[in-house]
Amino acid sequence: MKQRFTLHTHTVGFDGEDTARDMVSRACHLGFKTIGISNHFILHPEINQAKFYHYAKIGGYGAIYSASYDEAMGRFVPHYDELSAIIQPRTQILRGLEVDFFYHPRWEREYLRAVDTLKPDYVIGACHIVEHDGRLYNIHDIKNANADVRDKLLDLYWQKVADAAASGLFTWLAHIDLPKKVGLGREQKWSDHEARAIESISANKTPVEINTRFFKPYCYEPYPSPRIMQMMGAKNIPVLLSDDAHRVSQIGGNFDIAQRMAHENGVNNFLTMQKILDFSNKTK
Repeated sequence: MKQRFTLHTHTVGFDGEDTARDMVSRACHLGFKTIGISNHFILHPEINQAKFYHYAKIGGYGAIYSASYDEAMGRFVPHYDELSAIIQPRTQILRGLEVDFFYHPRWEREYLRAVDTLKPDYVIGACHIVEHDGRLYNIHDIKNANADVRDKLLDLYWQKVADAAASGLFTWLAHIDLPKKVGLGREQKWSDHEARAIESISANKTPVEINTRFFKPYCYEPYPSPRIMQMMGAKNIPVLLSDDAHRVSQIGGNFDIAQRMAHENGVNNFLTMQKILDFSNKTK
């Protein structure tokens, strides 16, 4: 099997480096039958007060965060119009969202309103941020917390993954062991937390992506880790490959390596494009 679609991609204007047209052109050149553009939809009323928001603004990717439905629509409506205007006869273009799951009482209402307005082809669920004691922490904040707080935040992270799966709001979940990106949560003591999240993912029939972007010296593996892949294989959880491309050079990156690693760890239930669209229709 060689997956001929890529759906987890990001573009300029959010936190990507290349235009949607360039991403589509590259996907077509590589022979992909479908590309989906899925920029970040991270909506929380207090997001502007978070420590990481200040650095995001400095870094030029503050547009991935919104404090309200109206602010998010101000970005996504013209973005979706742009995607609809791109014509590429050899490659299907889908409009997606990568949505952070939150517990805030306003979040689900405004998220569902956004889905009703935008009508995305699919929605990727993500947990980049943990809420604790009135503060929002991204994974870098978690890494820099003292040891006791760090472990509490990692515990909350895995509970959030489980709750995101149970919500039934997403077509699939992205990079479920994201803290590994900063070297956290790799010890064996976290396997029980992972297992509880996998149990929720399995019980709620939620697909999971194998994210191939971070084959880097401090990772040497995709998300999820081989340990988690083995749990997923035992539960026959459906998976797809995601490059999480933020530039054209990352499209399709490491798909063959990740697929082989998945098979070696007992993962064999790979999604087709039709099955993904079927999953998406169930969430609408």
